[in-house]
Amino acid sequence: MKALEVDLELVKKYNVPGPRYTSYPPATEFSQDAHQPRLEREFHRRNDRSNDISLYFHLPFCYSLCWYCGCNTVITTRQQDSETYLDYLKRELAVKKPWMDPARQVVQMHLGGGTPTFLSPEEIRRLGGWLHSEFNIASDVEAGVEIDPRRLTQDHITALREVGFNRASIGVQDNNSAVQKAIHRIQPKELTDQVIQWAREAGFGSLNIDLMYGLPRQTPASFEKTLDDVLEWRPDRIAVFSYAHVPWIKPAQRILEKSSLPSAEEKLDLLKMTIEKLTARNYVYIGMDHFAREDDELAIAQRNKTLQRNFQGYSTHGQADIHAFGMSAISQVGRAYWQNLKELKPYYAALDEGALPFFKGRELSEDDALRRQAIMRLMCDLELDYQAMSQLLGVDFGDYFEDELAGLDDLELDGLVERTPAGLTVTPAGRLFIRNIAMRFDRYLSPVGEKRFSKTV
Repeated sequence: MKALEVDLELVKKYNVPGPRYTSYPPATEFSQDAHQPRLEREFHRRNDRSNDISLYFHLPFCYSLCWYCGCNTVITTRQQDSETYLDYLKRELAVKKPWMDPARQVVQMHLGGGTPTFLSPEEIRRLGGWLHSEFNIASDVEAGVEIDPRRLTQDHITALREVGFNRASIGVQDNNSAVQKAIHRIQPKELTDQVIQWAREAGFGSLNIDLMYGLPRQTPASFEKTLDDVLEWRPDRIAVFSYAHVPWIKPAQRILEKSSLPSAEEKLDLLKMTIEKLTARNYVYIGMDHFAREDDELAIAQRNKTLQRNFQGYSTHGQADIHAFGMSAISQVGRAYWQNLKELKPYYAALDEGALPFFKGRELSEDDALRRQAIMRLMCDLELDYQAMSQLLGVDFGDYFEDELAGLDDLELDGLVERTPAGLTVTPAGRLFIRNIAMRFDRYLSPVGEKRFSKTV
């Protein structure tokens, strides 16, 4: 794939609030009034040995707050807090166990946070031990973990490998010391060098680096230096997230307003430089914030039209039922979404009573299910073959989405999509605006500008 050139005028035009489409309908459409018994019936209906499982565990603890963070976290320095939390994860598993036939195969596991490596090595071994005792884990399971190099020891890496984790996603954000000070995350490059060396020596088969642009004190020159550092590490994947400034949701972000956040123009320059540099170095722009080496599974799956998208982002196991555990964790099974209680005390209280820690959910209508398939195939395949989509959905795709397809004139005029009587193709330039294109198939969108979503670029 040749290097992409970014048109900043188009970025300005299409940089509006919109969903990330890790689900459809988006999580903003989940409801606390969702009919819990019907959701439970969908979980039981899908509990068939032929349906693979993807396990997600939300581990919310962090030793300190990174001021840019938008994640659901609990800040603590008490190591015993994670020990208590593991006890409650096991309780939740016991309550949900009837939903998961022990013969079903686990093809994917992920530890997210928070900071999963807040767990001590002993706690990692404990968690891994009961995962292997409770589940039928595939020999080739894709097992990923988010790693914070700060306060990490080599024994953490050893413990993760001992219990079967084989993919590491290492949080970096930016190597520049001034930026790190501004965001309250001091992480010298030498520290990340060491963790990468440990991970490779331990046998982690895939390495991802997480970066973020739009942070205080970033400049194109300073961030290009960080990108050069990352390219020297030769990761399999690179995720470059846009900093979403949402202080009405995350009040701590107001601190960053004192530290010279890049202007809108400067942020666009950072984005342009990043995409052009990474694609020039043979990283495939998968879409959204994700880049992968040409021989990586994500890039291969996209070429083969088998790429999927769900709450774990782009995935090669998107058809597996996601059973998620921990506060705020979201499960996706068939036509049901289920989110756990989002705060620690209510989550514990529900399990103390032997109840499911339900917060909100969504049962998909027939129209939701059709639109979910259309949006997910568009975001993964970067095209819609009308005949193939008609066979997949069991409806005439062109007729069902006639109004949506007819309303793409402006996108085609701007060179983001190409249309023929047989289908729709996202152009190389359009990959950057895949959220905007997907939004044309979303029937729940509120007026542009509402603060429920981050901006699309």
